[in-house]
Amino acid sequence: MRVLLVHCHPRPDSFNAALREAAASALEVAGHEVESLNLYEENFDPRLSARERGAYYDEEAGRPELAGHIAALRRAEALVLVYPTWWFGLPAMLKGWFDRVWLPGVAFALGGAKVLQPRLTNIRRIAVVTTYGSPRWLLWLVGWPDWRLFRFGIRPLCARRCRLDWIALTGMDRATDEARTRFLERVRRALSAF
Repeated sequence: MRVLLVHCHPRPDSFNAALREAAASALEVAGHEVESLNLYEENFDPRLSARERGAYYDEEAGRPELAGHIAALRRAEALVLVYPTWWFGLPAMLKGWFDRVWLPGVAFALGGAKVLQPRLTNIRRIAVVTTYGSPRWLLWLVGWPDWRLFRFGIRPLCARRCRLDWIALTGMDRATDEARTRFLERVRRALSAF
């Protein structure tokens, strides 16, 4: 498959960067074609400008600064996102990527009584590789907000039976080297079979 790998972490020496490398390597070894976007490395601007918001529903509006991201999204058959979960959600830069790139005419169309019609039906599979500082019990308590966003907000904009794989390490703030090593191996195994 053609896989779009989106990474969002400010530090190139982070555990999250090691997760990105493990994911990319496993996908390539499995024979997938991997296209990578590193939002921090390219200094992606997550801010939705007044001009962009004013033209948000205009599917014909020119968006040359986003053309590469939109084209990559349209080429993809699968989407893999690697990021840390901060404050129970996506890093601001990744949230801004969804705000600015997953637009009407790109990710969905509005039809009828504001019913969303999916436009990214080329994407048949999504995998999220993430870490949480919080323990698992706290995530259950707050209802896994980022998982809910992908399950009920992002996934429905893709292919009809788009599969969502959630690969998460909880308790990252206290994770031992051994726990991180096991998680890296879990990511490799999961994406080798992707």
